[in-house]
Amino acid sequence: MSMAWKSRVGLLAAVAVVLTIGAWQRASADDLVHIVKGVVKSVDKDTKTMVVKTDDGTEHTIKWTDKTTIEGVKDSSKGIEEGTKVSVKYTEKGGEKTAVGVKAAGKATAKAVD
Repeated sequence: MSMAWKSRVGLLAAVAVVLTIGAWQRASADDLVHIVKGVVKSVDKDTKTMVVKTDDGTEHTIKWTDKTTIEGVKDSSKGIEEGTKVSVKYTEKGGEKTAVGVKAAGKATAKAVD
């Protein structure tokens, strides 16, 4: 193999790697974000999940991570509590919902959680 041929193969391989990495990063950046609004029915701090019940009765189990932002909570060390009205922005992969951000609107009435 000539030196020019090896250089071309090396250059093509490098371009392929860059394009693959770029496509992978775009896929992560383009994750579709969903929003659900409702009342927090339960919180499990051990598994870092919460169940949000919407007005139509649908229950959404959503996990949170250290990257999840939380707004509207007086004591952020306690996190979101049961009975809190929330708006949750989340992504979904493989059927698992992960909160990107949670915005609390205050305590709901007991009827909304039943």
